[in-house]
Amino acid sequence: MAAAPATPATDRRVAAQRLGAFCLAVLGAAGADAATARAATDAMMHGSCLGIDSHGVRLLDHYVRALEGGRVNPRPSVRIVSGFGAVAALDADDGHGALATFEAMRHAMELCGRFGIGAVAIRNSSHFGPAGAFALRAAEAGMIGLAVCNSDSFVRLHGGAVRFHGTNPIACAVPVPQGRPWLLDMATSAIPYNRIQLYKSLGEPLPPAVASDASGFDTRDPHEAEMLAPLGGAFGFKGAGLAGLVEILSAVLSGMKLSFDIAPMAGPDFSTPRKLGAFVMALKPSAFLDEAAFRAGMERYLDALRRAPARPGEAVMAPGDREWAEADRRATAGIPIDPATQTAFRALAARFGIKPPFGEDGG
Repeated sequence: MAAAPATPATDRRVAAQRLGAFCLAVLGAAGADAATARAATDAMMHGSCLGIDSHGVRLLDHYVRALEGGRVNPRPSVRIVSGFGAVAALDADDGHGALATFEAMRHAMELCGRFGIGAVAIRNSSHFGPAGAFALRAAEAGMIGLAVCNSDSFVRLHGGAVRFHGTNPIACAVPVPQGRPWLLDMATSAIPYNRIQLYKSLGEPLPPAVASDASGFDTRDPHEAEMLAPLGGAFGFKGAGLAGLVEILSAVLSGMKLSFDIAPMAGPDFSTPRKLGAFVMALKPSAFLDEAAFRAGMERYLDALRRAPARPGEAVMAPGDREWAEADRRATAGIPIDPATQTAFRALAARFGIKPPFGEDGG
């Protein structure tokens, strides 16, 4: 849940409404059906609004390439293919990962309403963006949401010198009485792969001990980063273990490719579906205890957490606090667009005859 780098002066800020409208228009022009364009835009805007820029609108250009190249089915038939009690399997038909995962969470929530719990394994999917977007749907409906997904291998094992796991994110969202949800959204790598690309665009060095060169040794140069380190630094076996848990839930349970068998996200092949797996779950608190007791427990927990003494110069925050505060700032100041994404947006706008979100003067 590390914050994105500070916004440099070369970034431009755009209102969320204009940015979302641009993404919808571009995806539609690239051939995506309305449901795909909406789901992909909603996921990207979640990332950009909450300050998760590595998984925000900077992905638009990549998604257009995937749609037009044939990697992602622009008009999929997403459907539930099996089910037993509170569990089900969903086939994404090689469609956009956000569309499949939003639909899977919707079905998990339906099951949760009937059984107190609902779980859906997703097969034949693709990159889905920020995992928190899907977990949040459950929390907004008063349920606890969980979302995980594997991806192409970019993360070494603890002590390893080759790519093995994907960044394999874990997201969980919990409803909070009279407040925004408790929201955990984390990669099981030290940082997500897309943050490497973001640091390249910003021309900034990487934080220490988050990425490795081709020999597995730490580097702070984003141009030399050949793999990511697992979460945990000197205790990276913990991050590697969590990545393995996500791998089992996402790939093994869905019958999809393991991370080291998935084609690289960055290509060069943009014509072959990548066959990612994912997994979502929804839990109904009142199925476990009285709803009032759950609300009281969450209130007491968060109140104690936020009142806990902090070290000088530090602040104690619950998961999601930083992101919700950033969302408030961006609702007023606009969403920052890094230089590389500005360039990509101008090219997309010119190609499809769509007005760029910065305005005619680029500002």
